[in-house]
Amino acid sequence: MRRPRSLLDRRDAEAAGRRGERLAAWWLRLQGWQILDRRVRTPAGEVDLVVRRGALVAFVEVKARRTAAGLDVAIDERRLARVAAAAELLMPRYTLPGDDIRVDVLLLAPGTRPRHIENAWIG
Repeated sequence: MRRPRSLLDRRDAEAAGRRGERLAAWWLRLQGWQILDRRVRTPAGEVDLVVRRGALVAFVEVKARRTAAGLDVAIDERRLARVAAAAELLMPRYTLPGDDIRVDVLLLAPGTRPRHIENAWIG
C-alpha cells in the first residue's frame, strides 16, 4: 500500500516539477519552438507547456524523474487523456485556422538527453 504524501513531499514534488518544466521549455526553445504558455489550467486538467513551431501547436506534458528507469512508467493513458481533454478546451485560445495540433510528452531525467515523444495521444 502506498503511504500518503506529506506536505513536505508534495512541496518537493511541486518544486521538482517546476524545474523540469523550465528545463523542458529551455530545451524546446533550442529545438525551434516558441513557448506560448506554461501551466495552463482548465476544468479538464492542466497542460504544462503550449508551444508553437510554424503552423504546429503542441500541448506538452512534461515528466521529470530522478532516474531514467522511472521514465518508462511516468506517463499513462489516463494522464494523456486528461491532457488531451484540456488541450481541446484550449485550442481556440492558441490555434489559428489551418494549424496542426498534437499532444506531446517530454521526459526528463538527470544524465540523459530529453526524450520528446511527438503525437503521444491519438484519440
